[in-house]
Amino acid sequence: MHQLVALWRAEATKHTKHSGIGSINPHRCVERLIRYTDDFVVMARYMGTRITDWLIGTIEDQLQLSINREKTKVVKMNHPGASLDFLGFTMREDNDLHGRNRKYLNTFPSTQAASRYRERLRSVTASGYKRSLRDTIATVNDINRGWKNYFKLGYPRQCFRELNWFVLNRFKSFINHRRQRRCRPIKDGESLYSGLRRLGYEPL
Repeated sequence: MHQLVALWRAEATKHTKHSGIGSINPHRCVERLIRYTDDFVVMARYMGTRITDWLIGTIEDQLQLSINREKTKVVKMNHPGASLDFLGFTMREDNDLHGRNRKYLNTFPSTQAASRYRERLRSVTASGYKRSLRDTIATVNDINRGWKNYFKLGYPRQCFRELNWFVLNRFKSFINHRRQRRCRPIKDGESLYSGLRRLGYEPL
């Protein structure tokens, strides 16, 4: 896919000098082409057929690659409720948090990314998981550190709060199963959160 970027830059350079009628001029129409492995996003002020036809022709005819039609779409970010999912993030224009007459680009972990996180946490906190509570906390901490470092951009706080609550409930179930084996890691009068923090738990 790096060839697409090279061809795009070549096309932009060519039409900087010769911007003929009916031609695509990426410098004039497009803000940026962002690529990661096989996925890419084209950010444009106006996504017309000249751009889409050039992309389709270059990718499928010249590079002999296939486009996933189910995943490919044009998103008008200034339309109410419109959002873009890319690399695990959801990007959406929302009203200003302070009530001002403006919008901001809200960027936060996507629903799919949060679902994958929950599935990972379920697997390491399942009742049949054969590791101690301290070892399990250490595993969850490793997952949380990686997740936090990746998704710290934008406005992830609400998603982090929801996932932290999910983790607490997973640990509650995890500890309750071990209480049947006379394992009581949470002290009397101590909240679950305080007990887990004392044992080294690091939330998102």
